[in-house]
Amino acid sequence: MVVPVLRSLWSSTRKSFSSSSPLSSYRLSPRTSPFSRAFSASPAAAASPALAPNSALDPSRLRNVAVIAHVDHGKTTLMDRLLRQCGADIPHERAMDSISLERERGITIASKVTSISWKENELNMVDTPGHADFGGEVERVVGMVEGAVLVVDAGEGPLAQTKFVLAKALKYGLRPLLLLNKVDRPSVSEERCNEVESLVFDLFANLGATEEQLDFPVLYASAKEGWASTTFTKDPPAEGKNMSQLLDAIIAHVPPPKANIDAPFQMLVSMMERDFYLGRILTGRIYSGVVRVGDRVHGLRNKDSGVEKIEDGKVVKLMKKKGTSMVLTECAGAGDIISMAGLASPSIGNTVATAEVLSALPTIELDPPTISMTFGVNDSPLAGRDGTHLTGGRIGDRLMAEAETNLAINVLPGLSESFEVQGRGELQLGILIENMRREGFELSVSPPKVMYKTEDGQKLEPIEEVTIEVNDEHVGLVMEALSHRRAEVNDMGPVSGTVGRTRLSLTCPSRGLVGYRSVFSSDTRGTGFMHRAFLRYEKHRGPLGNVRKGVLVSMGFGTITGYALISLEPRGTLFVNPGVETYDGMIVGEHSRDTDLDVNPVRAKELTNIRAASKDENVKLSPPRLITLEEAIGYVASDELIEVTPKAIRLRKKYLDVNKRKSMSKKPKE
Repeated sequence: MVVPVLRSLWSSTRKSFSSSSPLSSYRLSPRTSPFSRAFSASPAAAASPALAPNSALDPSRLRNVAVIAHVDHGKTTLMDRLLRQCGADIPHERAMDSISLERERGITIASKVTSISWKENELNMVDTPGHADFGGEVERVVGMVEGAVLVVDAGEGPLAQTKFVLAKALKYGLRPLLLLNKVDRPSVSEERCNEVESLVFDLFANLGATEEQLDFPVLYASAKEGWASTTFTKDPPAEGKNMSQLLDAIIAHVPPPKANIDAPFQMLVSMMERDFYLGRILTGRIYSGVVRVGDRVHGLRNKDSGVEKIEDGKVVKLMKKKGTSMVLTECAGAGDIISMAGLASPSIGNTVATAEVLSALPTIELDPPTISMTFGVNDSPLAGRDGTHLTGGRIGDRLMAEAETNLAINVLPGLSESFEVQGRGELQLGILIENMRREGFELSVSPPKVMYKTEDGQKLEPIEEVTIEVNDEHVGLVMEALSHRRAEVNDMGPVSGTVGRTRLSLTCPSRGLVGYRSVFSSDTRGTGFMHRAFLRYEKHRGPLGNVRKGVLVSMGFGTITGYALISLEPRGTLFVNPGVETYDGMIVGEHSRDTDLDVNPVRAKELTNIRAASKDENVKLSPPRLITLEEAIGYVASDELIEVTPKAIRLRKKYLDVNKRKSMSKKPKE
């Protein structure tokens, strides 16, 4: 009697353990287990979704939503509050900003996906960057979702990047919800919210929105305080101080994905990352079918000659981001956003499908890059002292790996171990250079060049839409500086809700805005803000005015002395401190005139027999202007380079020898 009871108890325990334990995902692979190989190949296992439909695979309970907005309008803070509302453990503020540079600078650089559960529905939320330089991150994830939450600062209203992200959302047929954020600010009134709502409606209409898209719901929120409301209020009741009304609006307004679970499995890869243990992890939205751990799949890509198979493989792991942690799962159905491991070759834009599928999904269309920079080997006299990755081959491998994970960057091999890197802006390429120097790379970087087009024999250049808000006393200074940069003013007027502030709307060539941000900050004493976004290609506006002075160029090798710098201070602004190593051709300061000046910053005080009352240590210098990487990218001229090492950023001339520089300066410029 005891034996049958024990046997039945053991079988029920084994069943419950295999279905519920997290260790079930670490079972033996089919390669090592004959039983599992037979099970995975059996017709019953293959037909299981049809025989026993799983409610977890039902597409009607899914909602795929992107959070889009202009810079600093509150996207990532809003995501924090939504995660906390749905029970996720938030370790710190801005939990979605997982990259170290994102936390340091307070900006979002890469798009990220997470899922939250709300009232028996699962919401896949995508947090996107707000800077125009990272527009490629918005473009590649907009195709994964059916809806979008358009966050607009109720005080500032829609700005340049709001227009960019909204245009992408409307192009893909999404129905955005409008969330007016920061309504708890004292300057925001109900009249101001109505005014911003009408501005957003006009923006929708100008971008060609359909009748259905124009019928968007409006919510009012304070992401910082953690509440959202369908009606305007500055202080909701205690039971309404949460995000439940926003979550309910998303479920009611955003349609579930149109997906067929019974069709063969197909997934378009939209994100990619590397793991030391699992290898390449591919993230994307499942367009049809069901995928399980152990399924045989292959990678496909579209080429001019047709569809090409990249690799055959097997799904080793299926993962899904829930809150701030990654959770293993056994299967996923159509309409869901999932991460998988097991394939080593497919990249972003490729299709992963079951073996019988031989057609690839349409790839993502991205806007073209607007600027390019040349990355090369560091060949200065101080090369090799700080970094560990010095050769052109190492630099090329790192850039190619970046181009695989970031579609907005193109890498083209150049001459003599150099690579042309094309991107959207100085900030995007500056982030790449900063990451490389933290990884131990040494490289020399050329100044950014604008990418021109030629149509019907006319030279076209990229034009950007610029929005500037400054104090009234700085308007003349800003407009004068921008007139040298070929900017044209479209609109100018006071900022509503504030006294003594003016808003300017301009169009300016991309080449004119290179390096202007640091000039703008100093001109406005840090009180102004400037936002820009790519607008279109237009006819070339002619040469720029005088936008930079000459530089002080070192003509000595050794350690910089305070004795030498005290005599150079009247000549201009210094970039270096005493005790820093220098070499012939290195830039040590900005000249007070428009021409370059060769100086000797290593000159030491000669010893004499005469006793002096003062010593060299008593020299008092003004603090130097220490240039950051972003400032250096915008500052260097066409005959100069940036030397980037893990410990230092130096400016130098392209040709270090003074005689070579003089002969090259006589040649006509491009």
